[in-house]
Parts: sequence; C-alpha cells; structure tokens
Amino acid sequence: MTIQVVILAAGQGKRMHSSLPKVMHALAGKPLLKHVIDTALAVAPGKKPVIVYGHQGQILRDQLGEQDASWVEQKEQLGTGHALLQAMPAVKDQDRVLVLYGDVPLISVNTLNKLIAATPAQGLGMITARLPDPAGYGRILRDAHNQIVGIVEEKDATETERAITEINPGIYLLQGSHLKKWLPRLGNTNAQGEYYLTDVITLAVNESIPVQAVQPAKTEEILGVNDRIQLARLERFYQREAAENLMRQGVTLLDPERVDIRGEVRIGRDVVIDVNVILEGRVVIGDRCLIGAHTILRDTTLGENVEIRPHSLIDGAQIADECVIGPFARVRPGTQLGGKVHIGNFVEVKKSRIAEGTKINHLSYIGDSKIGRQVNIGAGTITCNYDGVNKHRTIIGDNAFIGSCTQLVAPVTVGARATIGAGSTIIHDAPPDKLTLSRAPQQTIDHWQRPLPESQK
Repeated sequence: MTIQVVILAAGQGKRMHSSLPKVMHALAGKPLLKHVIDTALAVAPGKKPVIVYGHQGQILRDQLGEQDASWVEQKEQLGTGHALLQAMPAVKDQDRVLVLYGDVPLISVNTLNKLIAATPAQGLGMITARLPDPAGYGRILRDAHNQIVGIVEEKDATETERAITEINPGIYLLQGSHLKKWLPRLGNTNAQGEYYLTDVITLAVNESIPVQAVQPAKTEEILGVNDRIQLARLERFYQREAAENLMRQGVTLLDPERVDIRGEVRIGRDVVIDVNVILEGRVVIGDRCLIGAHTILRDTTLGENVEIRPHSLIDGAQIADECVIGPFARVRPGTQLGGKVHIGNFVEVKKSRIAEGTKINHLSYIGDSKIGRQVNIGAGTITCNYDGVNKHRTIIGDNAFIGSCTQLVAPVTVGARATIGAGSTIIHDAPPDKLTLSRAPQQTIDHWQRPLPESQK
C-alpha cells in the first residue's frame, strides 16, 4: 500500500504577531513548511504530499508553489478534522495516510519510518511523547491494560486528565478508507467548536481497530511552533544537533553553540571553524580548511587547505585549493578563484575569474574581470566596470603588475607581464611587457601660503 502524506498548514498563527503565515517563518534558513515537505518526500519518494492551506494561502503558493506537492484549500478553518477532510478527494481508499503539520518542522524520517513499520496495515498508528510540562497538548487516555482508548484536548480535559504527561503531537498513520468513513461523522460539540481529528481515535477503538503508539527519539522532533519563543528554542535544538553531527564527522568547532547551519553543508576532515560562523545555502568545504571568526559562507565551494580569515563574506563563489581570503574581505557571486590566490583585507571581488597565484591584498575592488596567473594588484586598485547602464570587462594577463591606486576603466585589457604605474587611470589597452602610466606633472608652487584662521592673521 502507498504512503500518502497530508500536511495540514492552514492555521493563522496569531501568536506569531506577524503578517507572514506561521508556516513560512524560517528555521535554519528554511520555511517551517519546507522542512515538512522535504521530510514527506523522503518518507514517500515519488509521491506528492497533499498540502492543506488556508490563511494567507496565496503567500504559501507563491513562495513554495514549485514544490513537488498538491495543494488543497481549506476555505474555513473549522479544525484539524475538517482540514483533513478537504484532502480526501486526493486520497485513495487503499492509501495509508500519514498526517503531518506545517508547524512541526523537525519530525525525523527515522521516527516516521518507525511508525510506518510498527503500524498494522489496517491499524491506526500515532506518535506520542511524555513531556514534563504537557501544557497546550492533548492528553493520551489509556485503559487498565495500557491500551490507548482516546485523546482529550486540554481545553476539554478535567483536572485529572490534565495531570497526564503523555501527549498527542497529532501525527497519525491511518487507512484512507477509514478516514473517508470517519471524518464526515466528526462532531464539534467541544470547548472550541471545532471538528477534532483526535476523535477518530475513539472511532477506531469502537470498531476494534488496533491503535499503535510510537515514541520519537527526541521530544523536540514533535514540538510545534506557535510563537517566536518556541521557534527560537527549536532553532537552538536544530543548530546543536547540526554542530554535533559535524564534529562526529571530524570537524573542529571552537564553540559549537556559536555556529549556525542554514542549508545543506558538506565539510571535509580536519576543518577548523571559529566562533560566530554562518553557513548558508549549499556550502562545501574541503579538508583542512580554516574558517575564521564572524565569517559568512553562502552557496560557496572551498577546496582544500583554504584559509578564510575573520569577518569575511563569501557568497556564490568557487574557491580552489590553498587560497587565503580576508580579513574583512567580500567575495561576491560569480567569482572563481584559482589555487593559491590571496584576497586581502577590505578587498571586494565580484563576478571575476582569477587564476592561480594572483594576489589582491589591500583595499581594492575587482568586478567583471578575468585576471591571469601570478598577477600582483596593488592597494586601492579599482576596476571601473559600470558606465551607468552596462557592465564591461577588464582583462589582465599573466604576471602583470598593477600599481597602487590604479583605475582600470573597462572595457580594457592589460597585457601579460605589463606594469601599470601607481596612481594611473588606464582608459586604453596596455601592451604586454611594457610600463604604462598616466599622471599629471608634479608641481611645486613656491610662493603659496597656507590660509590662516582669522585669529592668527
């Protein structure tokens, strides 16, 4: 039988106090709902999850509409049972329906696979957990034989029932044919006037359908996000887990509490990462790299033995082996650095290819450029690549030497082994093997006198 995942994501999230739908708030750089979609696709590969949306649903469709999913609208938010009912036209009788939630982002594939394996084909499976503070959750009711016989929502619970610490996160595995029979029978005679999905447990027990409970490896997996405090707590849990996974793989984190992973990261052995480093998007770091403090790497690949010095931002770049970058460097998208390139302090590089051994060590801007091997670019050099409408290319040949405070006005080519005198503005191509410079004649004004303030005249 096929696993059909249904993700309930129609809630408003009033306690977030936000114009953004709750499930679109980010955890580890990714919307809560996207975490759940990715998990659904891992549990049931090749099967589109059904997403039930409602409040501000167009924002969800606009931002996540390209996901491999089917979208169903819940026009009125009348409870979880009513929400799941909206998905039934997309469910086959023989499907095993796995119910997830767009605001429970960290449920693991392992826990869900455990639930699927433990639940009989015609049975009902659910995840439960024991919390020291169960406030806000429905409580699990068991009989004298420790069998689950129902769930009571907190607002409908007695004082005795509220003392129960086993809670219901709301994640179920049910037969499609059972749901199509039970969901239309749900009532809304309760404290919230809603159609509770939890009531299907009682219907299952009444029909002698076995109910199987499975516990998560860690309780944080089943915690939902209702406000920004809960979101921050799950963020810290996620980051702690990610940091420990990296350390198990041979990465040294000088302070595991001060590294943030916000994407898909692959890191080699003997890499050292200092404090307050952020890794965003797709980041690949080769063996024996050193990442300095307060650095951001975004959608970037580093080769082996690369040193990123503190306070640097590397975004959308390909960095080859043994490069040294920073401190206080910015490498922007579209940049490719060959081996042993040095990009120094307060240097910005954008959309440029820089070949092996070239050094740009101080206070320079290089944009839309192709730079050869073993080039030395002096402090304060600028490629003037934008004319207000179009971007133009600067090309510098192998072994060229660019003097300090040079302006290269693109489009312009500097030949191989050329030397550009310091302080030049180069507006025409500079030939190879020659010195090219442009300077106004230096003058000394003999009878000039520095102006004095009125009090000294």
